[in-house]
Formats: sequence, structure tokens, C-alpha cells
Amino acid sequence: MKRFVFFLLVIGIGVSLFAQIQLPEHRFASGDWSVSGDRAYQNDANARLAKVNIKVPQSGSMLYEFNVRYESGAEDGQGGFGLHIFADNVYNGPSWGSGNSYLLWLNYDENPLSNAIPKGLSGQVYRSYTNSWMELVHSIDLNQFEDLLTTDNLAEAVSFTIWVNGDTGEVRIYDPTDPYLATYYYFNIDKKDVPLKGDWVALRTNGIKLSFAPEQ
Repeated sequence: MKRFVFFLLVIGIGVSLFAQIQLPEHRFASGDWSVSGDRAYQNDANARLAKVNIKVPQSGSMLYEFNVRYESGAEDGQGGFGLHIFADNVYNGPSWGSGNSYLLWLNYDENPLSNAIPKGLSGQVYRSYTNSWMELVHSIDLNQFEDLLTTDNLAEAVSFTIWVNGDTGEVRIYDPTDPYLATYYYFNIDKKDVPLKGDWVALRTNGIKLSFAPEQ
């Protein structure tokens, strides 16, 4: 199984983005990004399609680990972030999709425009076909966790662990409130789309300022 400690590959621990270290090909494609210490910050709360593209070959079993911290921007009642996985190509500018890939998305929206998106806290899985075409595959209500969105909790980084078997399509998104990673949200990618292979990951935000770092 290949372990992908997300931003460790991109920025290094305490190392400038432009330092002389070996990094995978990457680009802050849209939004306002900066790096401080071991954290990468997306600083534009108005950016709806902010993203960074990272070239990482993916096949077989993949483990994605990183942490996310809220900085600001959800005062308007909306914000989200997600991870495109197994992308075959990416666009280095604002885009809705990310080539041929799957987007795992965590969303907060007090007034969603689509009836398919639960009001409040929710999670979605999108199938991306091109940089401009995606469709919703799964949507789940996560408002059982909304009480955790307190001022104190939002000041802390939240760890995310995602395991994907690209050969079978099984995806496990582990509950970040479970210290033993015993509980997780599970779904299967359509069998017609497996095995999954791709050379890119794209991390994106929507209408919110967040920071990201490798999981220690």
C-alpha cells in the first residue's frame, strides 16, 4: 500500500516551497496560496475554485493522510474543501472538475442550491469526467457532527485519513473523531471505472480560508 502524507510531499516539514529539495511536480492553480512552516494556506475566502495540483502516481491501494484547520471565511454560512484522487490530467487554472477523477468533498452550506445536498454539514462524492463536467455520485448528511463546529474546535487542526483500493473501488473515509480509526464512511466506486489509475491529486477549497499540513 502506498502512503501519501499529503503536504509532506509538497512543501516538506518547515521548508520553503522554493527550497532546493526534491518535490513532485505541483502548481497552486487558483486561489491565493502561501506557505508558513509546515502549513500551506489558502487565503482567499472568495475563491470558489481554489486548488493545488500535485503530480503523484496512484494505483492499487492508496492511503491519504493530512490535517486541515479552519482559518476564516464561513461567516456567510457556506464553505467546503475536497480532494480529487486518481486524476489522469489537471488544468492549471480555475476549473470545476479535474480530468478523469473522483472528488471527495466535505461541505457546509446553510442554504444549498441543490436538493441533493443536505442543509448544514454534509459529504459528497463526485465523478469528474473533464475539467468542466462532474456528476454527483453519493451525498450523505453529517449534521450529527455539527455540534462539533464550535469556536474552540475550529481553532484546532482536524486529521483526515482516507484509504482507497484502486483495484476494487472500495473507499474508506475514516471518522476524524475516532482516535482508533475504527469507524468510517464506506462506499464502492462503480465497477466499470476500476481499476483506478492516475498521476495527479488536486486539493481544493470553496469559499473558505483553510490551511493544510502533513499528518505527523
